Amino acid sequence: MAKVIQECKLIVWDECTMAHKKAIEALNRSLIDLTGKNDIMGRITIAFSGDFRQILPVVPRGTKTDEIHVCIKSSNLWEHVIRLKLTSNIRVQLSKEQDSDEFSKFLLDIGEGKLPIDENNQISLTR
Repeated sequence: MAKVIQECKLIVWDECTMAHKKAIEALNRSLIDLTGKNDIMGRITIAFSGDFRQILPVVPRGTKTDEIHVCIKSSNLWEHVIRLKLTSNIRVQLSKEQDSDEFSKFLLDIGEGKLPIDENNQISLTR
């Protein structure tokens, strides 16, 4: 298995936003050891994917602050991450529904906090 990893050029880590930062830092140390290259992730490209608007790492009996403290953004590796942002919901657009473009924009507006908040700090999901 080490030989496979040494020859690897790309590793994809889906839903990395749910991972504890220590798991990502452990991967970094392991790849450095396996490749013998003392550089971030042993010079292997890692494609992290995930949405910080969905779910953060679970910290048993932890607070919101604890969850933020253990997420990848709190890792010393975060400064080396090149961030790309997807802005089109292809699944919705390919559905061929009449209002799919409107629904796609509605979903992005929810995620980006662009919908008005009422007195109970809630948003209305009706269009």
